[in-house]
Amino acid sequence: MTADKAPAADARIAVLGAGSWGTALAVLLARNGARVQLWGRDAGHMKDLRLARSNRRYLPEVAFPETLSPCPALEEACAGVSDVLIAVPSAGFRQTLALAAPLLPPRCGLAWATKGLEPGRGRLLHEVAGEFCEARPLAVISGPTFAREVAARLPTAVTVAASTPDFARRWAELLHNDRFRAYTSADLVGVEVGGAVKNVLAIAAGIADGLGFGANTRAALITRGLAEMTRLGVALGGRPETFAGLAGLGDLVLTCTDDQSRNRRLGMALARRHNVRAALEAIGQVVEGVETAREIAALARRRNIEMPIAEQVCQVLHAGRAPLEAVNALLGRALRPETPV
Repeated sequence: MTADKAPAADARIAVLGAGSWGTALAVLLARNGARVQLWGRDAGHMKDLRLARSNRRYLPEVAFPETLSPCPALEEACAGVSDVLIAVPSAGFRQTLALAAPLLPPRCGLAWATKGLEPGRGRLLHEVAGEFCEARPLAVISGPTFAREVAARLPTAVTVAASTPDFARRWAELLHNDRFRAYTSADLVGVEVGGAVKNVLAIAAGIADGLGFGANTRAALITRGLAEMTRLGVALGGRPETFAGLAGLGDLVLTCTDDQSRNRRLGMALARRHNVRAALEAIGQVVEGVETAREIAALARRRNIEMPIAEQVCQVLHAGRAPLEAVNALLGRALRPETPV
């Protein structure tokens, strides 16, 4: 299959969310032959996308394919679609669903590429989606992905987890080409937990690197972070093997080791004594790990699950703990076996 050959000639897809990730996915789907209707909440931004035929704010070097249509009105974006893909920050996921769900055609399925938990309630996003789309097939797309690299056609692989095997296959076919490989899964819970927790751990990795702790520390943090992610995911019903895959270890390594990660950059800024607000303003885009850290730490406490790294990141972000103090708290924990006996 070439990058320009359509995997599904009948596909008309609404992509809701015109940031860097939503735009990159819209471009990918359009290059694959689908007709894509891209919508975002900022009317001025949408007008610029339509006039420039590119996203000059986030991906200025990427021209829109002819089959990608920016839509200033949500009603226009949802009209006649066979599939919808949500790519908004987790804080806007519920609101976007509430607005879009009444507009979707009866047989339209729902997928999302959002990574995080519902703010204030700590719920996984498929639980939120089920409130609005109980009878529709659901899918989550996750894995080690930077928007700019996907838009530049650099080789990438993701996991598509869905409520039915057919719907997972449907989205894998829509996304897949010779530079973008999609694997299918039935583990919605595990894929969602991996995508949420890795952002919190990437902040920790940024803090460690910003403090100059070196490669040994980073490797240890990724390894023990993966253990935390797996403990939480399995407790919530995820499959252990999911966390060794693209949506677990793959995404974790990516965001902990590359400065394209906003979460990693935030951690580095905090280590250099910038406060959270100033660091977020400098980054200029949503950093999912900030609110997710609060939700993950609270969820772990409620479930009595040990997640010391996530807890310390939450303390730094939301309780004013100094980054070095948080590191010392982790290093001062009692000795224990690496794996349970």
